[in-house]
Amino acid sequence: MIAEVARERARLAALPARPGKVGRLRPGFEILVIDNASSDATTQVALGRREAARAAGADLRVVNESNKGLTRARQRGQLEARGTIVGWADADTTMPAGWLERVRRAFDASPDVVCVSGPYRYIDQGRFQRLLVRVYWRLLAIPSYWFTGYLAVGGNFAVRREAIDRIGGFDESIEFYGEDTNIARRLAEVGKVVFDLKLEMPTSARRFDAEGLWRTAFNYVSAFVSEVVLKRPVIERYRDIR
Repeated sequence: MIAEVARERARLAALPARPGKVGRLRPGFEILVIDNASSDATTQVALGRREAARAAGADLRVVNESNKGLTRARQRGQLEARGTIVGWADADTTMPAGWLERVRRAFDASPDVVCVSGPYRYIDQGRFQRLLVRVYWRLLAIPSYWFTGYLAVGGNFAVRREAIDRIGGFDESIEFYGEDTNIARRLAEVGKVVFDLKLEMPTSARRFDAEGLWRTAFNYVSAFVSEVVLKRPVIERYRDIR
């Protein structure tokens, strides 16, 4: 499991010191923390979680990637990972109980499955915003998935290692918007991409809070549509929000 972090000392320090709901992990499970040019004590705090990871049955490693950028950090994680199934989360996500098992069952169901993903659940939004997000996933995202055959959320997905190696990994020319649609579109060329509404990943709504609900939604939808139609994202600039 890979998480990319940058200047996330406070958020990592707030995590529980014990594995909690995730429970005991299978032998060979590894956690990679990719420190993407942090200027604070992110690496030290992450290393301080080694005992908690070991208690859950996992090997935790911290890898420093000095070349700043989301896709560059994701690609470094791919290159460093040793597992046959590789998953990605973000620093502001909290893996819920049952997530790993649901992902495993999806891959076990068919050798054709190369990617499994699901929606975000924003834990710090107001009731009205949460309702709008739920409507978005069901009335816009799912029909789009049925139409294209692919959909992935960058902080909530897992892939077969052989499949992502086959397509050449992440497109490092993409800075932020559209990177998850890009990888899902290319993976769909070599296998089946599964998007499961029940595979929720709790996360923060800090981008919505900083940039506004409608602007953020417009940016994400525009990036998805441009990747589908033009095979590249039209939004190149983004704001680094911590």
